[in-house]
Amino acid sequence: MFDSGIGGLTVLREARVLMPERHFIYVADDAGFPYGGWEEPALKTHIIALFGKLLNEHNPEICVIACNTAFTLVGSDLRAAFPHMPFVGTVPAIKPAAERTRSGLVSVLATPGTVKRAYTRDLIQSFATQCDVRLVGSENLARMAEAYIRGETLSDEAVRAEIIPCFVDEMGRKTDIVVLACTHYPFVANLFRKLAPWPVDWLDPAEAIARQARRLVPPLETLAPGEDIAVFTSGKPDFATRRLMQGFGLRVV
Repeated sequence: MFDSGIGGLTVLREARVLMPERHFIYVADDAGFPYGGWEEPALKTHIIALFGKLLNEHNPEICVIACNTAFTLVGSDLRAAFPHMPFVGTVPAIKPAAERTRSGLVSVLATPGTVKRAYTRDLIQSFATQCDVRLVGSENLARMAEAYIRGETLSDEAVRAEIIPCFVDEMGRKTDIVVLACTHYPFVANLFRKLAPWPVDWLDPAEAIARQARRLVPPLETLAPGEDIAVFTSGKPDFATRRLMQGFGLRVV
């Protein structure tokens, strides 16, 4: 289970429900976080090289890329580089949003990297041409969510400023679905609900990602040997992060 930080824990939570007989390795590329500041060629090279090391060291059954920014950039390259490894990706949940919206106004709350990706625009062209889709790239929310997960308090005004561009009210129609296109964001969804100018459906793809992983992993009748561990690419997560991992039943190695 791979993410740039600790947002992928939202996917891990769902995967454990669907695959209780499996053990998980959670990898946080905190040395590279946040990915928004990287140039695309350098980030591609970084992630592919990192996976070469991770796959050699841990030899997993399957890899879940629980990061929209990473997968929309380098998913096809990872599959080409490691053709024998099944990869489950994370992409903005534009298709289900387009199917569920009643007003036809959908917003995608993401990182700037995910917003500018051709992959994201292709999803809109393929599945949501009948909708008005607003792409909202937040420079700050991933960092804010990481801080919030670790127990820090966020300013209501700061959070509101990040989400308010998602809300469109035009000609009697209002945004009714906001796609959470960063796995960090569901951790602060309750704040989003509290601060939103009107109720919307905050669409979290974590369960769908976990379902896809379950389809690719054969069930076992007994618990697989081993334990759930967390790997941080910096090699030095702080105390609050270690405590958080312990709370998720992960031993930091």
